[in-house]
Amino acid sequence: MKVDFGGSVEQLPPGGGKPVVWALGTLLACMGGAVQAEEGVDPRLATVVVTGNKASEAEQARAELDKVAGSVRVIDNKEVERGRAQNAEDVLAYQPGVFAQATSGTGANKISIRGSGLNTFYQGYVMGIKFLYDGMPISGPGGTQEDMLNMAAVDYTEVLYGANAFAHTALSLGGAINFVTHTGYTSPGARVRLDVGSFGYRKQELSYGGVSGDSDYFVAVLHNERDGFQDDTPNRGKDFIANFGHAFSPKLDTRLIVRYREEKLLNGSTLTKEQIEHDPTHNRLLSDRRKNGTTLISSKTTYTFDDDSKLEVGLGYNNYPLHNGWRYAATAQDWHSTDLNTVIRYLRTGDRLFGLPSDTTLTFSDTRLIDGDVTGYRQSDWVKVRHTDYTGSRDTVFALGNELQLDDQYWLSTGLSLINIDRTARIQYSITPNTSTFPDNVSYNDWHVAPRIGLRYQLSPEVQLFGNVSRSIDPPVTWQHGSTANPYLRPLDPQKGTTVEFGVRGSAGIFDGSLAIYRSWITDELLTVVISPATPTSDAVTANANASDTIHQGIEAGLDTRLWESSRGDSIVLRQAYTFNDFYYRNDDEFGDNELPSLPRHYYQAELQYRHSQGFYAGISVRSASSYYVDYANTLKAPSYTIWGAKVGYDDPGERWSVYLDARNLTDENYVTAANTAYDLKGVDSPNFYAGDGFGVYAGVSYRFE
Repeated sequence: MKVDFGGSVEQLPPGGGKPVVWALGTLLACMGGAVQAEEGVDPRLATVVVTGNKASEAEQARAELDKVAGSVRVIDNKEVERGRAQNAEDVLAYQPGVFAQATSGTGANKISIRGSGLNTFYQGYVMGIKFLYDGMPISGPGGTQEDMLNMAAVDYTEVLYGANAFAHTALSLGGAINFVTHTGYTSPGARVRLDVGSFGYRKQELSYGGVSGDSDYFVAVLHNERDGFQDDTPNRGKDFIANFGHAFSPKLDTRLIVRYREEKLLNGSTLTKEQIEHDPTHNRLLSDRRKNGTTLISSKTTYTFDDDSKLEVGLGYNNYPLHNGWRYAATAQDWHSTDLNTVIRYLRTGDRLFGLPSDTTLTFSDTRLIDGDVTGYRQSDWVKVRHTDYTGSRDTVFALGNELQLDDQYWLSTGLSLINIDRTARIQYSITPNTSTFPDNVSYNDWHVAPRIGLRYQLSPEVQLFGNVSRSIDPPVTWQHGSTANPYLRPLDPQKGTTVEFGVRGSAGIFDGSLAIYRSWITDELLTVVISPATPTSDAVTANANASDTIHQGIEAGLDTRLWESSRGDSIVLRQAYTFNDFYYRNDDEFGDNELPSLPRHYYQAELQYRHSQGFYAGISVRSASSYYVDYANTLKAPSYTIWGAKVGYDDPGERWSVYLDARNLTDENYVTAANTAYDLKGVDSPNFYAGDGFGVYAGVSYRFE
């Protein structure tokens, strides 16, 4: 087995790519027209659609992120809840550059930004993106727990691409996704929401929020169930969320947030392309997962000094146990993981640097695994076969950032991050001896430097240009070195990359849009290969390795068009998002310039929606993905697909109640949502593909009491 993988050179943009020509031509024409827009037009950088009669928290967040010299998005959950809001696929839809697809209808989604962790997906693990709740990370040295990606009780979501997530000390290629929990201000009163749908989908939510003097509070309980599209794939879970805030004085305030989730599920197994075409509900093997209580507790205290500078101190406790394959796998795994998180940020505004207005931020972030191990048990006789300990692994980042206003139109963003990566992995017990050339323990402590520089230019009151150059560092998570499959560990280096990004965002008349073009030069990319898929009598065999040099480049285009609007506020809006992915090896010894597998080259989403001024809405949607390779040798592809949907609903203008009907996959298409990545399949069909849901209808109603 070769350790370094290699893959396909194509120039950016690709010749003959009609969607790319459309995206560039239409969007640049709109941006050019904005320069001649009339004075007095409200500035709108509508990277998302945000509704409401007053400035929401999401709108305020979008205004703040407008200061970032790069691609960012804000997603208001009110918009998401106008249909099924089940998982990351629903929340992250219509975001250019973001690929989010569910498998088994659970929180185990494949999520990738700019090709981050493009093939490290096995039953829910997401790599190359830093996930946070309310600014506190849930991603740590042991990865990201997928059960928390159900986005329960979320007010809005921030998506910060690549180094544009600098404020969250995120140095990953994909950047960061920050979910912001409801407070007593954003969700006052008692609210109940009920959802039902195809494949036994049921979801109930009850919440209560309010404000009392200088304090606010929000609590919510949720329960979800689904029988599953594939045979024998039920899942169920329950959540408790609490958010308490208090202002001790105009200068001192604090907030405490608690999230708790339990979850049990059976995964939908991978199938061959032929099986998905003719019998996608088949489940060829049973694989279960149980989370007996993921607990996330975080607090954030802010003190404002007399000169308006601020000190923020955040502390977090994150415990995420996992029982994997407890009934059906050949080897059951018992995981214990507890992270302690510390974030300290000092912000200065209104200073002068070289005689120019200057804002400076100094951040310290530390995430350490204070208790982390995995024990494997043989199912046949319940004998312990292996125990691996990861305790002590951590990621520590020091970041210094500055925003300098050069004149009325130009802002210069600079930043420098120092990251200390400590990884400790030790096989403390193994029933089989280590006869390989790999060690049974891995320990290293490395420092890396990640600079960033960006420039944004206000071309007109409505249009902003931006560009940046940045460095990314992706350390391997603990279990990538090895867990219970082998009696040895594999040494891995952090993935490193340099990214150049240029873009434009703004509005012009009936158009709101954004366009970004990027290119990343990556060394030591962390790639995963499935040596052999799981069978009813054996677990899947996988390997992680650092690749030879690779390129990630692409186009991210989003465009909202108000096709029609009446004098009373009725409208027809076309919302579009297009992503072009071009990821390949650079002269690999074995694979040459092959494409990297696992993500579609072209990905397009659109929704045409009619909205009545009194709350009624109806629309149709489409999602289309091109075919893509699933092995490094580029011999077998996942099929392309196009999925249609329709939605109708009503939002009470008084914000008391709402109802929706959401139909998915109207043509009952048999399609592949995600795939394992293999070494060389030689063109032979194999069970490496995840089946998407068939035709389904979902309905929901919510009511808010006074």
